[in-house]
Amino acid sequence: MTIDRATLAASIDQTLLKPTVGFKAAAVWIEQSAQRGFASLCVSPFLVPVTAQILGGTGTKVCSVCGFPLGYAMTETKAEEAAHLVGLGCQEVDMVMNVAAFLEDEDAFVQDDIGAVVASVREASEGSALVKVILETGYLDAVQIVRACHVAVAAGADFVKTSTGFGPRGASTDDVRAMREAVGPKIGVKAAGGIRDLPAALAMLQAGASRIGSSAGIEILDAFDARSGA
Repeated sequence: MTIDRATLAASIDQTLLKPTVGFKAAAVWIEQSAQRGFASLCVSPFLVPVTAQILGGTGTKVCSVCGFPLGYAMTETKAEEAAHLVGLGCQEVDMVMNVAAFLEDEDAFVQDDIGAVVASVREASEGSALVKVILETGYLDAVQIVRACHVAVAAGADFVKTSTGFGPRGASTDDVRAMREAVGPKIGVKAAGGIRDLPAALAMLQAGASRIGSSAGIEILDAFDARSGA
């Protein structure tokens, strides 16, 4: 698999979800990331307004998280949060699946939970915003990963995503391959959690990821430039 720099950048959700980063540090980070060609900047919910302001006109989307990082908030709370994020300028919402319910085989509940967020985002954005469902694959076995993908797709998800980065482990190429096979070519697969360098990012893309979530997007692009002599 060969990939050029622009395509690599456009596959990355450059991510800032550290609980200790406030407005001033985030503004510097957003400015540094805004012109890199990333698919999105994925930021903490309270940072969505400033991110939307700085990214205006750049082509890079604003992404944030819902029900994060544990996924066990009430469905109504998740749906309201997601709609509010869209109202503040969010174009992509990464929601956490209710892992606890899923592990007890409450698939109908989980599907309804995801579906409520999807419907809320669709309504708030008039159908333009995307929903990515975080499965937190570190808690799941191979069979459960496939099942979770099917539940998310049935609920209307645009993407399935591996991890929050706060769970028991991050993404693996095995997870990504299984997810891609489960959802087919029309649904996005986002690999996130522990992807900090160029080889890891390229391995995830090779395995079938269409997006990479990483806090090291700039470093990944710099490494690509160094490798290609740019």
